[in-house]
Amino acid sequence: MKKKKIIIVGAGPGGLTAGMLLANQGFAVEIFEKNSDVGGRNGAIVKNGFTFDIGPTFLMMKPVLDEVFAEAGEKTTDYLEFYDLDPMYRLIFKNNFIDISRHAAKTRAEIKRVFPGEEKGFDKLMIREKKRFDYAYPCLQQNYSKFYNLFNSHLLRFLPKLSFPNSMHKELGKYFKNEDLKMAFTFQSKYLGMSPWQCPAAFMIIPFIEHHYGIYHVKGGLSEISQAMKKVILKKGGKFHFNANVKNVTGTTIILENKEKHCADEIIINADVGYAYKKLLKKKDLTSKKFSCSTFMLYLGLKKNVDLEHHTVFFSDNYKKYVDSIFKGMALDDDISFYIRNATKYDKTVAPTGKGNIYVLVPVPNNKSKIDWSKIKTAFRDKLIAKMKEKTGIDFEELIETEIIITPDDWENKYNVFLGATFNLAHNLTQMLYFRPHNQLEKHLFLVGGGTNPGSGLPTIYESGRIVAKIIAKTQ
Repeated sequence: MKKKKIIIVGAGPGGLTAGMLLANQGFAVEIFEKNSDVGGRNGAIVKNGFTFDIGPTFLMMKPVLDEVFAEAGEKTTDYLEFYDLDPMYRLIFKNNFIDISRHAAKTRAEIKRVFPGEEKGFDKLMIREKKRFDYAYPCLQQNYSKFYNLFNSHLLRFLPKLSFPNSMHKELGKYFKNEDLKMAFTFQSKYLGMSPWQCPAAFMIIPFIEHHYGIYHVKGGLSEISQAMKKVILKKGGKFHFNANVKNVTGTTIILENKEKHCADEIIINADVGYAYKKLLKKKDLTSKKFSCSTFMLYLGLKKNVDLEHHTVFFSDNYKKYVDSIFKGMALDDDISFYIRNATKYDKTVAPTGKGNIYVLVPVPNNKSKIDWSKIKTAFRDKLIAKMKEKTGIDFEELIETEIIITPDDWENKYNVFLGATFNLAHNLTQMLYFRPHNQLEKHLFLVGGGTNPGSGLPTIYESGRIVAKIIAKTQ
């Protein structure tokens, strides 16, 4: 029997995962990508010998990546070299700092050093959140395209573990008293583009996942994961069409910018969900939904390497005020928080010999804010560089050799990210599972990526690709 033809719109991590799995099963997979290479936000910017990851820099839950490669008949280690980071990251507060390790004993010792008396709360967190995770994980692997899917046994067992209506921050009160320490175990809500004071307590599984599975870097940058998936798809007989901008999806037909039409048995959309609904499918505008924050990005190629941990988070002096300004005030606060990834601490392949590769992320409001970034981009960049010098003691301005900026406007207009909301739809409980855009939108139309089930973040995006591949394989 002839295998079905599958068209995938977009070569981001969700589309690549689905393509890899389906190509391995003999489906005729063709991927149409508007850019000249794979990855989307999990791609790379290469300039003057520097390679910058565009988006994700934390690889969590590495076993999920290993599993999808195994299901495609491959091994990640045949394509990728991993660095198991220890410490996973350094957190810098107003008056102190703490290094967080995946090894519980090291983290416990650090907590005892910086926040004496609070270490017992960490022990309780690891025990209790492991139980929550064990209930939650199977729920993240389910298809919720039909209302009755909500009544699966895994979700019914997990519901009592939601701690509803607590937020992550309130839930941390069960473990810690110190506010800085609470931030150390709730800043992870930024992966979801949400405030710790609003993000549901169920997502306390994220800091547990970090400590349980570790955080990895990939040699060459996390964009190499997309390149590895591309190699697997080509090996399995899949095809790529680059510089192929899809403008419309109708039924089982896609229409390119140049008016070409291509038909398939099944179509998978891997575009940003808000963009896909409005531009590709001509469906309802999702503006009324709750969306994540955006990010101001600075990619710096330096004249020399600098002495910073691989991952460092710098908290503003009044973190709640800063977070509230983003999510409630939709405005910019002078006392910014920011994150720096110093890739060349371990990985010398992402910069010319002896030089440094720095990635800087600042959470900012999405484009519902109506901030005119064309007017303030330079001033905001200068303020950020000054704040980086203040917090690190390093004069980055003198070291910069190559510089790239991405603003929320760029995310929306150049990268097709709806409202510039880089972490996609918010992850409040009314926008999860069945109440999130479905993996199966119509009979022959599917959706993968951070805007669908199970949510944003690389591991869950891989799961979205795996869920869709399983649905299609069952209908063969």
